[in-house]
Amino acid sequence: MPFEGLTEKLAGAFKKLRSKGRLTESDVKDAMREIRLALLEADVNFKVAKDFTARVTERAVGENIMASLTPAQMVVKIVNEELTALMGGENSRIRTASHPPTVIMLCGLQGAGKTTHAAKLALYLKKQNHRPLLVACDVYRPAAIKQLQVVGAQVEVPVFEMGQGNPVKIAEAAVKRAKDYGNDFVILDTAGRLHIDEALMDELKELKEKTGPSEILLTIDAMTGQDAVNVAAAFNDALGIDGIILTKLDGDTRGGAALSVRAVTGKPVKFVGVGEKPGDLEPFYPDRMASRILGMGDVLSLIEKAQEKIDREQAEEIGKKMLRNRMDLNDYLAQLRQIKKIGSVRQLLAMLPGTSGIDESALDEKVLVRSEAILTSMTEKERSRPEILNASRKRRIAAGSGTKVEDVNRLLKQFDQMQQMTKQLTGKQSKRLRRMAGGFGGFGGPGGIGGGSGFGRL
Repeated sequence: MPFEGLTEKLAGAFKKLRSKGRLTESDVKDAMREIRLALLEADVNFKVAKDFTARVTERAVGENIMASLTPAQMVVKIVNEELTALMGGENSRIRTASHPPTVIMLCGLQGAGKTTHAAKLALYLKKQNHRPLLVACDVYRPAAIKQLQVVGAQVEVPVFEMGQGNPVKIAEAAVKRAKDYGNDFVILDTAGRLHIDEALMDELKELKEKTGPSEILLTIDAMTGQDAVNVAAAFNDALGIDGIILTKLDGDTRGGAALSVRAVTGKPVKFVGVGEKPGDLEPFYPDRMASRILGMGDVLSLIEKAQEKIDREQAEEIGKKMLRNRMDLNDYLAQLRQIKKIGSVRQLLAMLPGTSGIDESALDEKVLVRSEAILTSMTEKERSRPEILNASRKRRIAAGSGTKVEDVNRLLKQFDQMQQMTKQLTGKQSKRLRRMAGGFGGFGGPGGIGGGSGFGRL
């Protein structure tokens, strides 16, 4: 998970503070020294790390903090607020043109994921009922046009191209085409280089002059750390960017780019790429990212993902069955499939509070896949009446799903435990359960978050 090392080191510094009943100025400064080192190890710009800890120290040594009943918690609160401010304070949205189409110019170096994220951005806009048009302005890289056509087809967004022509002429023709056909967004996939050079910048400046983009978004790879910040500063100085798309934030990135780029360039991170699928692009929320870094989770993003991916009617029906204690393995299978739509086990855990200390090597990313394989190896009758599953049936199911009988028994035990728990809670908290069922449809049931999914059997 991203920021894992930083999160662990910050947690260690805060733990030392919590072990003290009252805080002295020396305690705070010692903690800030640890935090500064943690930021530097995460590849945060040196000046940014120094200024950040100076601001936190200045606020934390005030009389109100020292006199607080929970001074350590107040320091955590200050760090959270300063992290949020460091990354921009609030979500920065795309500016739209007063007269359509809105032109968005994507730029960046080769290998940063510019073309794939052009398609991801198009899909994001499409989900908001816009009609984007992708434009192939990279006429130099081999197969760049074909790549854009492929990813455009995946998200079902049209791609405008004129072969290996003049990129400026192509962009101008695309804008005219968008006006004629009612496309309200035009996304220009421009050429990149292996390094910043004068020819690249001259072409981008001409594209900017001729198309008048509402947004110039720089795509940078979060895995490159401090180099990403240097690239952002260079593009901003030469071109005047409006925002940044930070890619590969789902990998083992140390997070320095996300924390430094706003302070160095003054430009906000507007989107982050969190996976390889077309839908794995999220708006960047500084407050939510700060919470993740501090191990507090990101429940709001998790809820938004669930609302987007989960079939509400099906979820409500499962919730009603849970209340009546009539949920069978067919419902269990449906719920597992809903959970899989939201994201990987690692992505889900990154959004849950208190999971930052979990050993990722213990996570089993295939647990949901195996559970689904076991359930689909059963007959309809067996899923409806799991009590008929005898030893021979279990052996057949295990063989059909490529698992062991022990795995089948474990899944059935988890399902039984969920049934027992629901039965106990129904009488005690029926009103609360009804609200949960209506709003989230048994999301915490078997295989769900908080249920008996056995993610890596932690």
